[in-house]
Amino acid sequence: MATNDDILKLFEGLRVADVRDGMDWIGLHHRGTMNREIRPIVPGVRMCGRAFTVKSRPTDKTIPHLTPEEYTDWAYNYWYKEVAIQPWVDDLRPGDVVVIEGHDLNVGEVGSNNSLGWRVKGAVGVVTSGGVRDIDECVRQGLPIFARYRSQAMTQGRLEYETANVPVAVGDVLVRPGDIVVGDGDGVIVVPIEHAEQVATYARQELEKDKRTRRRYYEQLGWELDETVL
Repeated sequence: MATNDDILKLFEGLRVADVRDGMDWIGLHHRGTMNREIRPIVPGVRMCGRAFTVKSRPTDKTIPHLTPEEYTDWAYNYWYKEVAIQPWVDDLRPGDVVVIEGHDLNVGEVGSNNSLGWRVKGAVGVVTSGGVRDIDECVRQGLPIFARYRSQAMTQGRLEYETANVPVAVGDVLVRPGDIVVGDGDGVIVVPIEHAEQVATYARQELEKDKRTRRRYYEQLGWELDETVL
């Protein structure tokens, strides 16, 4: 029986469009495609990995009236140590895509600092139904990030950690730990792990058919062949 890592290799080089075709080919016509609001923060990025799921929630905790010095202590010694925590980071493995069930609270739950830490652990991408901040640094750092919106705000007084490694709902799609997540300029698609081998087979079939046809057009136009047609 193929391992999760073996299955992931079957998706190497496949586009979101190919995976969508593979899903259709086996009858999963209305499964997997995330809402079009979930988009890459920069054009041209691609990712493929195993879903590592995280769930956050709106907080009911209020920010006390504090001096700026007291606020610094409250934010860094209380909020980010007890409320907006990330106990799951040490469980990340190379090849994981961090998939966050976030909220429309105008909060940059994903930023240049935490996403870079996830990359150090081996994450190959991030998908969130919440927001991202530090966009310029996130783009420079190169980790593919797909998000619902951009935001300037930190999480304190707005959003807190709930749980990880459970099924989540992101972009109107159920995502379970270990499902295959593929993203590019066409958005994000999630393949249930139990169907992944079959989906990859037909996705590959459609990719190779597309390459053959487009390669002939390249040749007719006198264009140099590139990796998209070879």
